Amino acid sequence: MKYKGEIGLFITAVIWGMGFVASDVCLDYMTPYQVMALRFLISSVLISLVFFKKFKTMDKMVIRYGCILGTILCVAFTLQIVGLKYTTPSKNAFLTAINVIIVPFIGFFLYRRKLDGYGLVGALCSIVGIAVLSIRDDLSINIGDVLTIGSAVLFALHIFYTCEFLNRGVDAIGLTVVQMIVAAVLSLGMVIIKGEFVSMFLVSPKGLLSAVYLGIFSTTIAFLLQTISQKYTTETKAAIILCTESVFGSLLSILILHDELTLRMGIGCILIMTGVLVAEVK
Repeated sequence: MKYKGEIGLFITAVIWGMGFVASDVCLDYMTPYQVMALRFLISSVLISLVFFKKFKTMDKMVIRYGCILGTILCVAFTLQIVGLKYTTPSKNAFLTAINVIIVPFIGFFLYRRKLDGYGLVGALCSIVGIAVLSIRDDLSINIGDVLTIGSAVLFALHIFYTCEFLNRGVDAIGLTVVQMIVAAVLSLGMVIIKGEFVSMFLVSPKGLLSAVYLGIFSTTIAFLLQTISQKYTTETKAAIILCTESVFGSLLSILILHDELTLRMGIGCILIMTGVLVAEVK
């Protein structure tokens, strides 16, 4: 199939968009740390069972890089879901989308890789969009928005270093397996420290079902689908398609959760998406 890479990434974006809604539902029944622990626990068990043969061929490089990515991923998702507790799913989705623009700036600051004019214009456009979307009339900003922007920076680091490690010849599936296990261990540790482990399994079926969706679809299937699909398309196309998760997240939160869409929010979202597309499409 000619467009199998693009189709796979589009499905990934839809799954991730639905994840914003599922996360919001989970927070009605669980703490952010419990949601994280269940999400990565389900994913790590499932992916380990499916790819158990990978454990025999893992070398030190896969384990080391997987630990780095797993730690970044765990903290990024934690900031995102804690931020969601204090902001709306649609704002959470669009603010997360700026990670696409942050990636080239990481390359510039850490490895002195050249920035192009389109990237700078796109970044400026997105910054204005973030200001319109997040800053209130009294010039204050919601703590949920700040945490979400922090998560976007970490997601950008995750995308950047995933590409770096894969370019060094690391096995993609092995890398995914290790990082899911590391993220699960870290998130379970946080739940145990906070004394929330037992109550995590005593929530309503609706909360558990939403967590299962996050664990199976938004984490296991989506990350595997993204990794495999990127073999069949360019990085630019992949970034453009994946950033549409914010559009699906916002639309689904409006349709399912009846999230309010104001004129100001619409303008901010359009500016952010314009910035992303300018930077990626050139």
